[in-house]
Amino acid sequence: MRLKTALWVAAYLRRCQIEGSPAVVLRRGADEAGAIFVRICRLDGTSDLFGPAPQSTIETGAVDRTFAACLASQPAPDAEIEAYLARETKFDPDLWIVEVEDPRGRNFLDIIR
Repeated sequence: MRLKTALWVAAYLRRCQIEGSPAVVLRRGADEAGAIFVRICRLDGTSDLFGPAPQSTIETGAVDRTFAACLASQPAPDAEIEAYLARETKFDPDLWIVEVEDPRGRNFLDIIR
């Protein structure tokens, strides 16, 4: 059984807070099963962006959620990240966008699954 998206996001925000990196929900999607995109803002005009990993890369019985880099070159300029997220939002209006501020680019996605 998959953890509800709203609960996963709440746990992720708490993990970021514990690690000392401010995090906020920029866009709230479907509580039950919305896709999650995590933007790591490096505070220098660049960001990393992670989204749901393609189903072909996920092993059966693996962790609840798996993330992959959305862009081939990361970190990317913030304008490129904004354009990518705008396209994804048009495609899927139920998605979540979480932004983490971390100059070192830590994403904590290996801790919260």
